[in-house]
Amino acid sequence: MNIMIKLKTLLVISIIIPVLFTNCTSQNSDPFQTVYQTNCVACHGDKLQGTPQGPALIGTELKNGKTNAELIKSIKEGNPEKGMPAFSAMLTDTEIKQIAIMIAEKRQDYKMEDFKFDASIAIPEGTIKSEKHNFKIETIAKGLDAWPYSIAPLPDGRILLVEKTKGLSIISPDGKQSELIKNTPKVYDDTYFAGVLNGSGWMLDVALHPDYENNGWIYLSYSDRCSDCNTISRQLKMDASMCALVRGRIKDGEWIDQETIWKADIESYVPTASAQIGGRIAFDHQGHVFLSVGGLVWQPQPQGNIEAYAGIQNLGLPYGKIFRFHDDGGIPEDNPFVNTPGALPGIWSYGHRSPHGLEVDTTTGQVWETEMGPRGGDEVNLLLPGKNYGWPLTSHGVNYDGSKVEFGKYEGIEFNEADIEQPVVDLTPSPAVSSFTFYDRDVFPEWKGNLLVGSLKATELYRMVKEGDQIVYRETILSNLARIRDVEVGVDGYIYLLLENRGGSEIVRLVPQ
Repeated sequence: MNIMIKLKTLLVISIIIPVLFTNCTSQNSDPFQTVYQTNCVACHGDKLQGTPQGPALIGTELKNGKTNAELIKSIKEGNPEKGMPAFSAMLTDTEIKQIAIMIAEKRQDYKMEDFKFDASIAIPEGTIKSEKHNFKIETIAKGLDAWPYSIAPLPDGRILLVEKTKGLSIISPDGKQSELIKNTPKVYDDTYFAGVLNGSGWMLDVALHPDYENNGWIYLSYSDRCSDCNTISRQLKMDASMCALVRGRIKDGEWIDQETIWKADIESYVPTASAQIGGRIAFDHQGHVFLSVGGLVWQPQPQGNIEAYAGIQNLGLPYGKIFRFHDDGGIPEDNPFVNTPGALPGIWSYGHRSPHGLEVDTTTGQVWETEMGPRGGDEVNLLLPGKNYGWPLTSHGVNYDGSKVEFGKYEGIEFNEADIEQPVVDLTPSPAVSSFTFYDRDVFPEWKGNLLVGSLKATELYRMVKEGDQIVYRETILSNLARIRDVEVGVDGYIYLLLENRGGSEIVRLVPQ
């Protein structure tokens, strides 16, 4: 079915989604809780606290492991010696995955209905101890807009800040915010979803060219928005938009010398394009810039699930892709699909859902990404050229209504699971993984080469130790902080965090003690 025809339903969905979203996260209608209550409560208790017939599943170590894969294995195989049956004979794989995800969520106190938008930002005082370094948190700026997206520390100690519905500004070393930079791409603040700002026409990421100190280039991604500009916008009488990438310079508070690096064909612009959250920018040191484009397009499906993804597996459409360009917008000749008929030549990888983080490990040249899954299935990925990362065909998570992720069958897509590139790290239960960075400075020497990964709903900062192509260890170095929207390293070697909060966002930094 043609994507433009399928997107006709978006107008109706914009009205009914808030109700459906509330219902699908209600504890009373949670299918995960239902399958647990039916099969597990007699032995493990209604709150997982344990009973004389079975051990507690929270507040204690689990003998057979606590990861999602270990929980699934334990439920499937059971423990006949202790009286626990093998549920593989009684439950479907999806039901077993539901129970495993629910247990993992409860163990980490993740609540589906609590996205921490309004939780107060709690900056710990004094020294914070982690396994390798002690540090303190210093507040740089407070009282920022509720919906920031990215920061970029400048060599002179200032910080570029993007607020999604306002635009680009500069934070001084003493925390003062400038007026908005004039003449940047236009942004909008008129679209909402489920009580949370969402929609089209946002500014997204900001990044400095690797040779910024000599050439002054600053790169901006944003959701380019138009009215009555393509088939779907005329049919629905709604504006449409799509992620775009430009570069320019700042002089005397103005955006100048703008050049377009990439824009999609205007027929692929859709309502709610910014809901696809992506737009992350990364550079290698070989003259290439990478851009992530999310794949979230809301539609109803025959089984009643409101979340579907059209075109992500289509190499001729931009949704759910990572792109690679020369830093001036040219197409590298060694891009994987540059000679594939009908494919967008800028594509580096595809099958992505909601790519919230994108970075290049400059010591290896490898491209890495963090990506939100549905309920479960957040990912850390090593992005290999031409590879398919599976969305919306399959996932380690499940849909919010508990059903199996298999949207490909509604598109008539057949695939072999062996052809899907698997995540390096499966973050189930989902912490709502966000941005990350590779730490490459000497201020925190024991963290050098590690990934520092933020999260939104979990309000945690993780340190991930990489060996070769694998993550071999993970430490939570901050908990119960705030929604961490962006993570960056300054030229001073300090680690800068952009904290998102509806009552006023903040920029803080980690300083060694």
